[in-house]
Amino acid sequence: VVEAYKQGLSPAVGYELNPWLLCLSNYRAWKAGYHGKVSFLKKDLWKVNLSDCYNVIVFLAPSVKPPLAAKLLAELPDEARVVAGRFPFPSWTPSSTLGQGLEQVWAYDMKEVRRAAHAAQKEAWS
Repeated sequence: VVEAYKQGLSPAVGYELNPWLLCLSNYRAWKAGYHGKVSFLKKDLWKVNLSDCYNVIVFLAPSVKPPLAAKLLAELPDEARVVAGRFPFPSWTPSSTLGQGLEQVWAYDMKEVRRAAHAAQKEAWS
């Protein structure tokens, strides 16, 4: 979240349920001088409405990616970009990638992801 803010993404908000990770995140933001500029909220990502988000960065296990992909497809606007760290979305084609190994990230433009999903759905119906 701090890095997203440094790159010009504002507001920069992180959602976390684990109180220890929430505390650690707030501490690290404060220590880096970003207290009050970034936010970490104790909220369940599955219950948060993401329809007004245009930049989403996720760092979650592969097992969570399929249900998260469905949530993002349902809620994010076409202009949104999703960046996944460490593990890609298995059914999405990234618009770009950066890094390699444990440092690799995948970027997805929702308009393109939706277009590919609709094309695959059409093909399945044919």
